[in-house]
Amino acid sequence: MAVLEGVFPILLRRSVTLKESRAMTKTVIFDLGGVIVPLDFPRAYKALEGRTPYPASEIPARIASTGLVPELETGRIEPEEFAERICDALGLRVGYEEFCELWSTVFPPRTLIPESLLAGLRRRHRLLLLSNTNAIHFPYIRRNYPILEHFDDFVLSYEVGAMKPAQEIYREAIARSGCEPEECFFTDDVADNVEAARREGIDAEQFHSYEQLEHDLRARGIDW
Repeated sequence: MAVLEGVFPILLRRSVTLKESRAMTKTVIFDLGGVIVPLDFPRAYKALEGRTPYPASEIPARIASTGLVPELETGRIEPEEFAERICDALGLRVGYEEFCELWSTVFPPRTLIPESLLAGLRRRHRLLLLSNTNAIHFPYIRRNYPILEHFDDFVLSYEVGAMKPAQEIYREAIARSGCEPEECFFTDDVADNVEAARREGIDAEQFHSYEQLEHDLRARGIDW
């Protein structure tokens, strides 16, 4: 009995601490690609294949060899110049608008989480989007995925000038969150990005599925 009497206060303290931590979340931060909107790179390479002399299997390496994607996603190159140089690398003969459409076929026309989740969360929490993206993809997504209307603010790599997992972009997200780092919850499908967020004091979990995200939110007392 004496042992049990010693255990009960410990359990009570743990329960109180858990309740306090659950009550702390004020801002929920979402990654974009791979969390809200799916990414289908083979789909994009197939769309490009029909317009280039190269098979889809060669396209990723040709794009990577230019070193231009990180430049675009940190805003260090204008999208028009990016398009021109990628077209040269792939032997594409298309105008800028058509290039943007082809470049955006990486996004299938569906979402990975329901709009009702964001609508419900926004009634009680501030919502931020934290994304490695660019001046071609993000306008396309804004036009085609109304689910983004539920966000209060967007922290975008090409505007910030830094990509996850660099600390600068997390600190910008914290500054825009309106609260302390530990009062933010962040979900991202990339483990390195989650770990980087935790190093900045943000409560973060890796996204694997909508069901798992629901569990992570409810475990923190985050309702919608």
